[in-house]
Amino acid sequence: MPAVTVDNPLTLPRVEQPDVATTTARPVLSVTTAPRGFEGEGFPVRRAFAGVDQRYLDPFIHMDQMGEVEYAPGEPKGTAWHPHRGFETVTYMIDGIMEHQDSTGGGGVIANGATQWMTAGAGILHIETPPEALVVSGGLFHGIQLWVNLPAAEKWTPPNYQDISAGAVRLVSSYDGGVLVRIIAGEVAGYAGPGATRTPISFVHATIGAGAELVLPWRKDFNALVYGLSGRGSVGADRRPFESGQLAVYGEGDTVTVEADQAQDRGAPGLDVLILGGRPIREQVAQYGPFVMNTRAELVQAFEDFQAGRMGVVPVSSS
Repeated sequence: MPAVTVDNPLTLPRVEQPDVATTTARPVLSVTTAPRGFEGEGFPVRRAFAGVDQRYLDPFIHMDQMGEVEYAPGEPKGTAWHPHRGFETVTYMIDGIMEHQDSTGGGGVIANGATQWMTAGAGILHIETPPEALVVSGGLFHGIQLWVNLPAAEKWTPPNYQDISAGAVRLVSSYDGGVLVRIIAGEVAGYAGPGATRTPISFVHATIGAGAELVLPWRKDFNALVYGLSGRGSVGADRRPFESGQLAVYGEGDTVTVEADQAQDRGAPGLDVLILGGRPIREQVAQYGPFVMNTRAELVQAFEDFQAGRMGVVPVSSS
């Protein structure tokens, strides 16, 4: 699981160890296991938020772990053309390559450790596919797609993109160097990631070495979620068992605690997790398929606009 890394985390700026006398560790409210499924043209996913009450997820709507899968030649798959309205998609490629194209003429490549932040806003059509060379050769594919809700006042903003290269990600370490923290968006412990967010959030990928612990300061007005990408460990100050494919929901407090077990399965040098949180929007959510609005009437309008071509049309060369 390379994403972006360094040979020696001790060379990085360090997150100060929080003072336990003046901070409160967030309790873990629940740990759920993500069910497996398929998306797009048939690539495997885990539905990270399945079964979790939306009030604990707000401002997030949906998250898929794509893979981790080693494709044989001819097997890599993507999505067909599809619309979005009312939210932002965050595609973080940990391993592998994905190509993107949209109805505005935009496009690009998302590769190892890079992130594409797409504001669907008022509406857009797009497609995500593996490049032809990867289809021919096969290879490792592993990524995350996160949906971040937009408040009602932002849902009609024009579509927009941010391409965040792996080299732009802010790297810091835990106070003892046992954890590599990649800040993709938001500010954590005084360090800011490169992603600009319309909805205030933080999005972090941490690699916790075997036996190491991460105690990360976290904004009190944000919710806090931790998703396991690989390895085994525990979450919360009471060390609740936790492993890959699970989501931990934290309660209120100042810090998020995650620890990696000393003994790991073969191939997992430690515990890799996503840590995310944001300021809840606290608005009514009406969602159906690729549209996230505030009312049923707005959903109906979204379908009508899509069918009438008002969200754009598929380029002739790609239809």
